[in-house]
Amino acid sequence: MSLPSLEPLIETRRVVLCVGCGGVGKTTVAAALALAAAQRGRRVLCLTIDPARRLANSLGLDRMTGEAQRVDEALFRQAGVQVRGELTLMMLDTKRTFDELVTRHASSREARDRILNNRLYQYVSTSLAGTQEYMAMEKLLAVQQDSSYDLIVLDTPPTSNALDFLDAPERITQAIDSAAMRWFIQAFESSGKFSLNLVAKSVALVLKGIGRLTGGGFLEQMAEFVTELNDLFGGFKSRAAQVAAAFRSPDFAYVLVTSPAPMAIREVLYFAERLSEQGMAQDAFVVNRLHRAPRSVATLTEAEDAIQRHGLTLGEGAAERLVRAVTEEQQLADLDRRHLATLQAALKSKQGEPTTQVLIPALPSDVHDIATLVGIAELLAPSARAA
Repeated sequence: MSLPSLEPLIETRRVVLCVGCGGVGKTTVAAALALAAAQRGRRVLCLTIDPARRLANSLGLDRMTGEAQRVDEALFRQAGVQVRGELTLMMLDTKRTFDELVTRHASSREARDRILNNRLYQYVSTSLAGTQEYMAMEKLLAVQQDSSYDLIVLDTPPTSNALDFLDAPERITQAIDSAAMRWFIQAFESSGKFSLNLVAKSVALVLKGIGRLTGGGFLEQMAEFVTELNDLFGGFKSRAAQVAAAFRSPDFAYVLVTSPAPMAIREVLYFAERLSEQGMAQDAFVVNRLHRAPRSVATLTEAEDAIQRHGLTLGEGAAERLVRAVTEEQQLADLDRRHLATLQAALKSKQGEPTTQVLIPALPSDVHDIATLVGIAELLAPSARAA
């Protein structure tokens, strides 16, 4: 019987999205999937959000940046890993991606410069709710059109709600097209500058107060900014529609990543349901950080004999500590097994035919070398190791 494998996804799809709540190891899974695809001869871009420094170091990089960085083939050779394709890494730079979007859709060079230099834009392009998720999708759409890559693996943004990235394009365009935005635009365009006479006296007093608090020119800058956004709105809305359509393309695969923690399982099941509602497939589940049961739970006498046999000097009470540690590991493994059974039963009841499920054991530490990443890659796609 063959082991569950994500190989069909990384060999046939154009885009693989790793999705799930924060803290379940999405970034590591995305990097390992990208490596597995590169081992099989594909030219892969792994687009990640907030990679751990250790993960970057394990791939020979001091840090990841918004520039595409190809992993040196010498690193793989030194580790005895055969990679027939290419592995390129890029970290999402939200501000830079937003700047590129403005540059592409601005009506003129002057309009572009006004937006990019506006201090409100500096805030919106980095801090507006949904911006990071929207820009992740925007960047994905841009690199998808780059023929340099056969496969793009996206590590979706870490959010309190794993569904945020699905709704981000719509939320951003709704914010730009809101009644408040339209009011500012109309007020500004009717007089050429922001006029407090256009609003009721009570609102005018509030706005004057805001002006004193924020400094001269703030309201004028706000009005100018939202007016320029109105100019961009058509491009933004069209782009958001393209993103929404791309998400439903058969070229896209969704790998749902979770841990055995009950909260993570509840969220990934809810996320799977939402994907179905929006016409998107749940191609595979990865359950990460599963505790493995020890071969046996040692007795106190067996622990003492083992310590003596190996000549270990562990201090007073070492045997008791060893027995306690093994017992706790067994309990954690039993707990994870029960939670995993809950997930599998829920998937079976909702889907009938089982979706591919890959189980990844808990590691003693974060990924810090290429060998560990290769090991995870082989667990994710074990059916055809690089030859």
